[in-house]
Order: sequence, then structure tokens, then C-alpha cells
Amino acid sequence: MRFLLPYFSALCAFASSGAAEQFDRPIPQAQSATAEFWYALACLSLIAAMIAVQWLVSRR
Repeated sequence: MRFLLPYFSALCAFASSGAAEQFDRPIPQAQSATAEFWYALACLSLIAAMIAVQWLVSRR
């Protein structure tokens, strides 16, 4: 236990709020045309997959 006391006191000194950096909020970026294209393609693929699953399940 006597070996842990200097270790914990060093951790408390390093964890002080005075050493912390200021948090900068991320700025949202505009969506590009390429991102919109891939999102539309993913939406259509999801709809096609859902239709395929419905078709396979209803064939019982």
C-alpha cells in the first residue's frame, strides 16, 4: 500500500482540470453531391433487400 500512495498522488496531479484543454465543438460540414448519391443508392438497396425478403417469406 505504501508503494501505491506516491503513484496515486502523481495521478491526481496529472488529472487536474488546469491541465485539460478547451473542448472545441466540431463544425458540421455541408453534404456533398457524392455523399448524397451514395446515400440514395444505399436507400434503394435497402428497399430492394426488404422487398426480396418479403417475397421469399411470403412464398411459404
